[in-house]
Amino acid sequence: MNGRAQSHVVGVVLLLGITTIALGGLTTVVGEIIDGQTATADERRVANALDSELRPVKETGPNRVDVRFSEGRLATVERELRVLTDSGVRREIAIGGLVYTSGTNRVGFVGGAITRGKPGNAWLVRGPPVTVTRDNDTLVVGAVTLGEQGAAVGGSGGVTARLRTNVTHERTALPRADYRIAVETATPEPLARHLRDRGLATTRRDIDGDGVPSVVAGVEGQQELQLVVHRTNTEVAGG
Repeated sequence: MNGRAQSHVVGVVLLLGITTIALGGLTTVVGEIIDGQTATADERRVANALDSELRPVKETGPNRVDVRFSEGRLATVERELRVLTDSGVRREIAIGGLVYTSGTNRVGFVGGAITRGKPGNAWLVRGPPVTVTRDNDTLVVGAVTLGEQGAAVGGSGGVTARLRTNVTHERTALPRADYRIAVETATPEPLARHLRDRGLATTRRDIDGDGVPSVVAGVEGQQELQLVVHRTNTEVAGG
């Protein structure tokens, strides 16, 4: 075989090698794009399911919510809602929370509010049931409690997390005082922004030192507090 033929063979081999590497890289990129799209679709699907089906402020009695995703994990977490005055904690309610995670994708449900996105880059899907009357005379606070702690459902290849709820409501009127509401959440900024848009001033504090901040919200002066606890008595299981 002459030198020109050898060069041709070597060139073909090199071209095939480069093409194989390029195709391998393209396959990896395409796979990453598809995985990312699937994870984003799961995040959207979970948020939509919670927003449309888990509405304890408007429900009473038993209900079932099926949350479906391709892969990831839905777990309950410990969260607190506190009623504060200048003298300290007036009420402390274990509201709990639900968190869906899949890689960097995240959906959180706490106190009736729903967020999408990881801490530091999250946005609000549904706001919490907290408001103040126009004359700043009454603070109305809904505290949605889950009940069950330490439950988790996860996997890949198609997962259904089934939430069984039984909702009851308890209303308490507290006399006038300088109230502030503290809601514990790993994604405080969208919650704080929502409350500021409704006329409440906000700060952040890690009240119990567990590493999860609370959004502390209130208005100037004294108000009557209408506290409504929406107990969902939630059970979490695989479908």
